[in-house]
Amino acid sequence: MNDGGATQDVVTVDEQGGGRWSWLRRHRLMASAIALVVVAGGTTATITLAAGEDAPPCQTVPKSTRTLAARPAAATRALDPGDDLSRFDAVRDLLRYDNPCGDGAEVLGAVVEAATRAPGPGTPHSLAQARAAYGVAAALDGAEVPEGMAPAVARMLADYVVDEARYLMHDDESGGPAVSAEAAAPDPYGWTSYGRFLAPGEAHTDFEYDQPYGPAEADPEMLVAELAEDPEALAILYDAERAYFAHYLERLTSQGGDPAFRPDPKEKSDYASTPTTWPDNDLEDIAERVGNLMKHRAALAREGTTDDLDAYDDVVRRHLRGTYRTAPRQVMTRPPMAAIAARPVDGPIEGDPMDGRHQLFTVFDAWAKDRGVPAGRAAAMRQIIDDAYVRGLWMRF
Repeated sequence: MNDGGATQDVVTVDEQGGGRWSWLRRHRLMASAIALVVVAGGTTATITLAAGEDAPPCQTVPKSTRTLAARPAAATRALDPGDDLSRFDAVRDLLRYDNPCGDGAEVLGAVVEAATRAPGPGTPHSLAQARAAYGVAAALDGAEVPEGMAPAVARMLADYVVDEARYLMHDDESGGPAVSAEAAAPDPYGWTSYGRFLAPGEAHTDFEYDQPYGPAEADPEMLVAELAEDPEALAILYDAERAYFAHYLERLTSQGGDPAFRPDPKEKSDYASTPTTWPDNDLEDIAERVGNLMKHRAALAREGTTDDLDAYDDVVRRHLRGTYRTAPRQVMTRPPMAAIAARPVDGPIEGDPMDGRHQLFTVFDAWAKDRGVPAGRAAAMRQIIDDAYVRGLWMRF
């Protein structure tokens, strides 16, 4: 691995002199400033020993990677795995570190954001950015995200909140890691598998894509479980899901339906779609994601990851932006996904923020009242949201 141009002493270690690491054992106070070049099987790797007798070695993030944080177009190219995932190994090699030295984790997070996030809330994601988001999620699949990198990866997922919320399972029939705006556009009957109220001109990540016998899988659910160990990351994701919930509700009709729905005359079965079919499914997905976040929070204490849940919650509260209310009238705009996550808050959070069910119901009940939703329909929607939240809260991986 390149040492990124850092000024360090380089020591070639051999088997002589009382053992491979004997020189270093006699000079522990200098170990944190030393890079080793270990030659084994013809491969040269740069390792920086961490300070302290039991501290694990760290890996230096090279200068070539650092420069990507300030060059979004180059970062996108570096993290784009390609339509056929032919560059995925390079993406994984660039991002996967067990223990980055110094500010390396923050640097890697900055590269992720530069590569995947829209430059502003009014800008739709490009196809290359959407593929890069898949590449990041797949590269971190099953990995421990280094401390300091998690908030940035959470901001990436928040920037793709519509795509993250629709993930159910891997699908080897998906067309690729991302789809163009044209491929995601609704059909003549107002239906698209990529969600409702999509912004025109925006590409979408298909986290469900699973290339048969391919090198990569992206599983945002498992990635969220890993990110939730960082309270700031959990706050970012929680804000995004609650913002999406308000965004979604205020675009529905006063009957809780999809205003773009048009019946398909060829669909005659008892299971034919109605204006409320896909809104109900989408609200389930959003509520389940909120329940998932609360599940991951509880698991930290149950599994011993944290021994002070109150301290964890305090950090979450400090990072939560506020509460998101719906507009009193139906909203017809279709902003890009980045604008959903960046939605302005409508005030401080009321009640316990860790009671996700209460937070959802407070927003939903106000929406139903403002819009005059029929009591029967409102009750049915409320039950759907409740069931999905509880399922997310209690379902184990």
